[in-house]
Amino acid sequence: MHKDDLLLVQNRTFDEIAVGDSASIERTLTAQDIQLFAILSGDVNPQHLDAEFASSTRFHGVIAHGMLGGALISAVLGTRLPGPGTVYLGQTLNFKAPARIGDRLTISVRVTERHEASKRLSLACACINQDGVTVIEGQADVIAPVERISMPRTTLPEVRLLGSDNGLLRLLEHVRPMGAVATAVVHPCDALSLSAALDAQAAGLIVPVLVAPRAKLQAVADDNQLDISALRIEDVPHSHAAAARAVALAASGEVAALMKGSLHTDELMSAVLACPDLRTGRRLSHCFLMQTPSYPRPFIITDAAINIAPNLDEKADIIRNAIGLAQAIGVQQPRVAILAAVETVNARMAATLDAAALCKMADRGQITGAIVDGPLAFDNAVSIAAARIKGIVSEVAGRADILVVPDLESGNMLAKQLEYLGGAASAGIVLGARVPIVLTSRADSRESRIASCAIALLLANRAREAA
Repeated sequence: MHKDDLLLVQNRTFDEIAVGDSASIERTLTAQDIQLFAILSGDVNPQHLDAEFASSTRFHGVIAHGMLGGALISAVLGTRLPGPGTVYLGQTLNFKAPARIGDRLTISVRVTERHEASKRLSLACACINQDGVTVIEGQADVIAPVERISMPRTTLPEVRLLGSDNGLLRLLEHVRPMGAVATAVVHPCDALSLSAALDAQAAGLIVPVLVAPRAKLQAVADDNQLDISALRIEDVPHSHAAAARAVALAASGEVAALMKGSLHTDELMSAVLACPDLRTGRRLSHCFLMQTPSYPRPFIITDAAINIAPNLDEKADIIRNAIGLAQAIGVQQPRVAILAAVETVNARMAATLDAAALCKMADRGQITGAIVDGPLAFDNAVSIAAARIKGIVSEVAGRADILVVPDLESGNMLAKQLEYLGGAASAGIVLGARVPIVLTSRADSRESRIASCAIALLLANRAREAA
C-alpha cells in the first residue's frame, strides 16, 4: 500500500487501465460487520445472527451474508480499481464457501476486457479466505472514469451497536417463577442500600430481613420516605454485630442469601470466614457477570473484588466457583480464558506461569466442567480475529465465557472500564460460601443491584434443588 492510500482516495482513468491490471483489499470479518449488514439490509436470518441456532445448521456456526462479500467487492471497485467515478453496470456472484467471523478475506478484482468506445471494463472478482479457499467469485461490468480524481479520504462516523433486547428483563423473567429468596440485608443504613433491598423485593426476588440498628434504620426510611413497616428487622447495635447476626441467620438456614448494605466489605467477609457452618472448603471469590454490546454473549470476570493477589491454588478455586456460576446461567461447558499480558509462557511473568499450570490442572482433572486455556491476552480471549492474526489455535480464544484475571487490581480496572467506557451491564456475586452473597458498590446502578439479586436467587434455588 502506498502511503497516499491512507490519506487519499484516487482513481485510475480508462486510458490508464490495461487488461490484467488488478487491485485488492483485505478485511478481517467481525461479528459487528455481520450485525451492521443485517441492520442495513433488514436480513435478520438467524443463520447470521443467532449463534445457538446457527450451530445446529449444516454450517455449524454463524456465517456472513453472501451479499456482504458483494459489498466488499464494490468497495474495491469504488476505491481502488477503477476507483472514484466508477459506474457499476452489472455484477455476477457465485457463492462457493461460507465466510465466518474471524476470517481474513482478500477481495480482489482483475481487468479481463476493455471496450474503448464505451469505456467499459469487465473485471473478474474474487473473495478468498486465509486458507486459500474461494468464498465468492464472479464478474463485474463497469464504466471507468475518464477524468482523474483524487480526494481526501472521508472519515466515517463510528457506529456502535446497542442491543435491543434487555438482558435484565430476560434474567428477571427467568428467575421470577422460582419465588423470592429470604435474604439478610446487612446494615442497609443509607438510602441507596435500603432502596436496593426494597427494589429487589418489589421485583419479586428477595424477602428482605433487615439486620441493623432499628433506630438508625427507621431514621433512614423516614428521611427518604421508604416504607419498611412490614419487614422483619433484626435489631443489632452496630455494623459488626449486623454482619455476625446475618451470618448466623444464614448458618441456621433462616435466610438463603446475604446482601451487603452500607458496611465495609471486609466486615461482612470477615464474619463469613469466621463461621465454619458457612464454609465449603473452597476459597471465597467474586464474579462479575457482564454483558456488553460489543460481545455476543454474557461473560464472567473473576476475581475483581475479594482476592487481592491469589496464588495458584486460590486461582484454581476462583475458576471452580466461576464455572459453577456459568453452569447456573446455562453454559454447561464454559470456555475459561486465563488472562495475562501476553499469550506465551514467560518465566519472568508469573501470570503466564500460573496460566500454564492451571491449564495442566484442567488436563489432569483437577479443574472440571470447562475448557481452560491460557495464557491469553485480553484481545485473544475475546476476538477470534485477533487470535487468528497471532496464529492461536484454541477452543477458548475469541469465545471466552469466563475471564480469569491475574489479580484484583487488573480485574477491577477491566470490569470498570467495560462498564463505564464499554456500556457493559453487570451483576456481582460472591461464591464459595454455602449461600450466595450479593456484594454491590455504592456506585452501582439500580439495574446492577437488581441483577445481582436475581443471580443470588438463581444460585439459592440451584442449591435448594441440589440439597
